[in-house]
Amino acid sequence: MKLVANLKLMPTPSQHAALLDTLATANRACTWLAGQAWDTQTFGQFALHTLAYHPCREQFLLAAQMVVRCIAKVADAYKLDTKTRRRFRRYAAQPYDDRIFRFRSATEVSLWSTAGRLAIPYQCGARQRALLVYRKGEVDLMYLKGVFYLAVVCDVLEPEELGLESILGVDFGIVNLAVDSDGTVYSGDVMEQKRQRFTTRRAGLPRHPTRAARRTLRQLAGKQARVQANTHHVLAKRLVDTAQRSAAGRALEDLTGIRTRVKARRQQRPRHAHWGFAQLRQFVTDKAARAGVPILLVDPRDTSQQCHHCGHGARAHRVAHERFSCHRCGYTTSADFNAAQNIKHRAAVNRHMVAQPRQLRLALA
Repeated sequence: MKLVANLKLMPTPSQHAALLDTLATANRACTWLAGQAWDTQTFGQFALHTLAYHPCREQFLLAAQMVVRCIAKVADAYKLDTKTRRRFRRYAAQPYDDRIFRFRSATEVSLWSTAGRLAIPYQCGARQRALLVYRKGEVDLMYLKGVFYLAVVCDVLEPEELGLESILGVDFGIVNLAVDSDGTVYSGDVMEQKRQRFTTRRAGLPRHPTRAARRTLRQLAGKQARVQANTHHVLAKRLVDTAQRSAAGRALEDLTGIRTRVKARRQQRPRHAHWGFAQLRQFVTDKAARAGVPILLVDPRDTSQQCHHCGHGARAHRVAHERFSCHRCGYTTSADFNAAQNIKHRAAVNRHMVAQPRQLRLALA
């Protein structure tokens, strides 16, 4: 399991200027390399190295290994598609490997720059320092809002999955971010209020072309996304902790492609567009892997229309957005809780239908 530890660099003013110049020069080189690849339709890393390595070194006066990293960066950018010519921001992140970067001590790193080797102190928390034991591969030098960071990739061993004593289903939604099959409801009202407040503030500021308005827009940039990500992190941790304490697996809906299948009314479109179900699922999956909690994905079709009590399914069971009432057996409950129960039961059935890897190994033995 690959995790990223972010280290905050503490350079002196002269080192700060050298790092800025290094990023700017490396990204100019990457843009030039991307142009060479586009003009000659040479997108493979080895072929691009043969074509442009020596001209790049002579033109930008970069170290040999820095040029190699720039070529790899451009080749990776073209792996997505070769229909658009790539260009790189002035201070875009730049990869480093062990030939141009190393840890000098527990508080200092050494990395190459256009001004030579720099020994720069860094800061990190206890969690990041524990992850550094598993460091593997490249690191990325990043410049974010005036601060330099190193993103260090750490290959951490995954713990063994817990033995499943039960399964907990969870239904993701827009009004309620999640509803657990044990009856716990995680409301999305607070996040929706913040979204509306951010939208209102952003909508009114462009009418006032002043420096204060532009400054406020810069301050608001990304704030809504950070609030939403933090809310999802907290929710994902609670869902995983609950499953870990119960020695239970987590059953989630596979909502891939739901935006193309579901049409929202005009009044609901802004809220629907900001529904971060994919981010929440990713956070739950990542935290579950670190905690050894198994994740089971189920088909979400008709989970909100089928009665988990008798199994009968019909659209008419949803008498209101939040209420479920079965016309066959008379069972009445919250629609989201009913969906969470259906997800739980489907995951249990799917689990028994598919042999686990350990069972297969025992059978083959």
